[in-house]
Amino acid sequence: MKGLTKKYLDDLTYEIIDSCIEVHKELGPGLLESIYHKCLKKELGIRRIAFTSELSIPVFYKGDTIDADLKCDLFIENTIVLELKAVDRMLPLYEAQLLTYMKLLEVPKGILINFNVNNIFHDGQKTLINNYFRLIPD
Repeated sequence: MKGLTKKYLDDLTYEIIDSCIEVHKELGPGLLESIYHKCLKKELGIRRIAFTSELSIPVFYKGDTIDADLKCDLFIENTIVLELKAVDRMLPLYEAQLLTYMKLLEVPKGILINFNVNNIFHDGQKTLINNYFRLIPD
């Protein structure tokens, strides 16, 4: 990740969360995750933020590639994993899943968004970092 800085990641994180807030303002809570996903892809495109949707995540085990059929919702700028939910309650499992995706993709940051809340900024988002983040210059 040559040329990557913490400031760049923080600015990108802000734009991603702001994009999610914009989608939430337009739609409100209570819809299916797939609808928020489609609308968020449109919003990211409007903002010219590069992403891959439903990226297949490779799993390597003892020298072999395992067909695990893992997919992250959105992979932003090849640096941030974005996982979307539309659930009544966030579970620790969702954070564990995101951290594992970050590890397998070797990226420093992940964002978990729950659209089924009244206010995404206060109640519906969590940003996670890992050891890769600590290695990135400010």
